[in-house]
Amino acid sequence: MVHEYGVPVGVKHYPAEFKADAVALYRCRPGATIKSVAGGLGVKTETLRNWIRPARRASPRRPLRTAGRCPDRR
Repeated sequence: MVHEYGVPVGVKHYPAEFKADAVALYRCRPGATIKSVAGGLGVKTETLRNWIRPARRASPRRPLRTAGRCPDRR
């Protein structure tokens, strides 16, 4: 991969708030897959999966999907 200024070209950077909202959205949709949520947000499946992993590690005994912090559904 070609690097420009130490960052791989084509790598997108997302704000922390967007990442947190994406994880919360996934948590609020019990029947949804990572792939479907990622597609709806316009991010790659593996990208969303990488954002979800730390949440699972932080509280492995607590279910990942809860209704506690759901973004507004417009």
